[in-house]
Amino acid sequence: MSETTPPSCPLPTEPDYSGITVVKLQPNPSPGDYREAMAIAGAEAERRLGQYMLLSWYDRDRDFESPQHSSECHSDSAVPGYVDYGLYHGAKLKVDIENGRFVFFYLPVEM
Repeated sequence: MSETTPPSCPLPTEPDYSGITVVKLQPNPSPGDYREAMAIAGAEAERRLGQYMLLSWYDRDRDFESPQHSSECHSDSAVPGYVDYGLYHGAKLKVDIENGRFVFFYLPVEM
């Protein structure tokens, strides 16, 4: 690169999932809706974490996320708001159903 060439913009990178177990599921049959997907993901969370709290999630079918509107603050970011919220609120488990169709972030509940 010459001195007259401006530096290029860094490419967006994946979020830092260190310390988080990422589980990718392809259920058969495919979940018909968000509620079916949430039941599948919740069973996985209970199996892996015991008691858990759902921190954030995304439903691509409806383009809906929780916390609601969390991506509004991330319109120029490569990381969706529901991902950022889960990561920075202590998630230890990410359950991804059908390659991002439904995504859930969980935190274990210590008793």
